Amino acid sequence: MNARPVMPIALALALSACAAAQDAPAASTHDEVTVQSPVLERFATPVDGIHSGGRISAEDLPALRAAGIRHVINLAPAAETPGFDEAGAVRAAGMRYDSLPIAGAGDLDREAVAAFDRLLQAADGPTLVHCASGNRVGALVALRAAWLLGANEEAAVEEGRRWGLRGLEGEVRGRLARERCVADAGDADSAARCDAAG
Repeated sequence: MNARPVMPIALALALSACAAAQDAPAASTHDEVTVQSPVLERFATPVDGIHSGGRISAEDLPALRAAGIRHVINLAPAAETPGFDEAGAVRAAGMRYDSLPIAGAGDLDREAVAAFDRLLQAADGPTLVHCASGNRVGALVALRAAWLLGANEEAAVEEGRRWGLRGLEGEVRGRLARERCVADAGDADSAARCDAAG
């Protein structure tokens, strides 16, 4: 029995596989693609490339980065997480970081909504937007949908819910109702009654 050497055949097969791999198109490395990861399962994905939800920790950052997150927008004031320098930790992990502190319902005004809109417009690749629970994220999204994008109240609230709106829904509806009242008012006295009505 005359056995042929196996090594040259195996080497030839390996080399042809390498040549085929070189000719194949490279895998996509676009920033818009995020990898499915257990760390992202606890966040909503209301639109492609943006995740929203609650608080993150230093331990989450390597997994978020590995999952493709490139930008973190934090809506919680730093005082809510004493002992955790989120800005420094996110940047050290190689991600962009922006902060828009929304302490509560009193900060849900047109200025905050406009600032939030600018942050979303400037989102740099796959982005995580968060606060403590996602509620403030959803509230800003709902107000943005109504005030800046022209959605009616129900559509705006529904969009906010997709991003995490829950406990602040009454506040959002109250602000939208007041805006509607002022818009319908014919004069300053009528507009003042909108404020008095709450």
